[in-house]
Amino acid sequence: MKFLLATKQNMTQYFTENGEVFPATILSAGPAVVTQVKTKEKDGYESVQIGFGERPEKNINKAQRGHMQKEGGKLFRYLREFRLPESLDGSVYKIGDVLKVSLFEAGDALCASGITKGKGFQGVVKRHGFHGGPRSHGQKHSEREPGSIGATGPQRVFKGVRMAGRMGSNRVSVKGLHVLSVDEENNRLIVSGSLPGKRGTLIELRS
Repeated sequence: MKFLLATKQNMTQYFTENGEVFPATILSAGPAVVTQVKTKEKDGYESVQIGFGERPEKNINKAQRGHMQKEGGKLFRYLREFRLPESLDGSVYKIGDVLKVSLFEAGDALCASGITKGKGFQGVVKRHGFHGGPRSHGQKHSEREPGSIGATGPQRVFKGVRMAGRMGSNRVSVKGLHVLSVDEENNRLIVSGSLPGKRGTLIELRS
């Protein structure tokens, strides 16, 4: 299992040697440092925690500083934990190990997770794809209204009714991706398809 943290840069088109073209996302990936290794004997499960990015010391609380600097490590902007399958032994990782973009090769299958763009408070047409009301036959100002939201009998609105509200800022995982190119010199990955979030969004990569 391979894993790494990256930040989204921008989208582009990627042309292969065969002339195929893919929609692609450029990621600034790693280097990340192992900050904690959890074992089944001590913690009940196997996982590896890694740190990525830089952050001023004044913006990190004392408990986090102590945790990151336990083994003389740096201060990181992001800490994320990756749970290992039972077939893998977490003892192969040690605190201070550096994970680089060279972990991946062109053609590797990926799953990417991140936080989507926040859209704020949105209506039902944008949020749920409602068609809105008719544009003629005596209708007035009903183009983007939701329509009926409840029945006369119960005299209440049922739970789960799709209505206007906050949209976006959700954690989304995208499967079926693959690595198109690896640039070890500049710590960059080119991944097929689109990934959640805006420029600078943290992306968790898993093979």
